[in-house]
Amino acid sequence: DLITESDVKSLCAKAREIFLEEGNVQRVDGPVIICGDIHGQFYDLKELFRIGGECPEKNYLFMGDFVDRGFHSVETFLLLLCLKVRYPDRITLIRGNHESREI
Repeated sequence: DLITESDVKSLCAKAREIFLEEGNVQRVDGPVIICGDIHGQFYDLKELFRIGGECPEKNYLFMGDFVDRGFHSVETFLLLLCLKVRYPDRITLIRGNHESREI
């Protein structure tokens, strides 16, 4: 099934609330799996979860650059947002140079 525009807007609103409550400096409980530069590679992201362990069993820190270059930037970022909304204490997302304030 495809996600609707209204579902995306709702997801973004919920994620925004979480991000606004978080401080600029985040405490990350260990052990944590550190990931960087996904660049819209949706299937690579799914493989990371397959190898590293599914959330919420594992803590993840994503070091930005969620989008760009890959063919699935929207899907990649939406999956990360879904996980952040569902498991806010298990997923930490740090904005990289490929993300802007408008996101």
